[in-house]
Amino acid sequence: MKIKVALAQFNIQFADPDKNQQRVAELTSIAAKAGADVIVFPEMWNIGYALNQLDRLADDGGRTTTKLFYRLARQYQISIVGGSVAVKEGGHFYNRTLIVDPLGQVVGKYDKVHLFRLMNEHRYLTAGNQENYFRLAGVPNASFICYDLRFPEWIRTVARHGSAVLYFPAEWPAVRIPQWTTMLKARAIENQAFVVAVNRVGDDPDNHYNGHSLAIDPLGNVIADAGENDGITYAELDLTQLATVRGAIPVFVDRRPDLYK
Repeated sequence: MKIKVALAQFNIQFADPDKNQQRVAELTSIAAKAGADVIVFPEMWNIGYALNQLDRLADDGGRTTTKLFYRLARQYQISIVGGSVAVKEGGHFYNRTLIVDPLGQVVGKYDKVHLFRLMNEHRYLTAGNQENYFRLAGVPNASFICYDLRFPEWIRTVARHGSAVLYFPAEWPAVRIPQWTTMLKARAIENQAFVVAVNRVGDDPDNHYNGHSLAIDPLGNVIADAGENDGITYAELDLTQLATVRGAIPVFVDRRPDLYK
């Protein structure tokens, strides 16, 4: 079985949700016409890191994003790994991923667990505390957000359910891209899963982003690298590779979680 994934790397317009929604709709149309099964967006694509404007800009209950994804998924018959958006709910703000199937149904929701102090997330956002594993295109998957990548124990906790693909939307600044690439390869190898990670390009008031969204196979080989381009890069994931890799070295069977404290 093969899945065609669209890595939708773009320049997020700072504090401008309307323009960003238009761009997401445009990219979804392009991906669908190219035959993609799944499209993946970057982290905080609705407003960028305009955290000091959350009260004015955050999506109330995620309703605007949910309606947009519902319409796009049904119109184009495509699954959406919705990057993440700033959401306000119950008096709190969250960095939230929504996963939508081709029927427009939300099949996964995830609030970022590890808040990144270097970009002041801990001052404005509330951390999540739930795993997010779901099925798309008939296979199990899991999703995380950006800084979560630096916590392999969290990735393994979720990946132990047998996820075929691990998704990582991000706003990962250019200065730390070498670490991004290395850690993504490591997460693929150690969890014997495909990794699809979508970053942004462009600038906000504090950071420069240079993309390098990646699709990586379970052996750590890069299938696709978006470079610094604004637009879509495609990757074909051959899921038959999983049985070969996991059968040869059954790391999940051989784990000793009783010792991991």
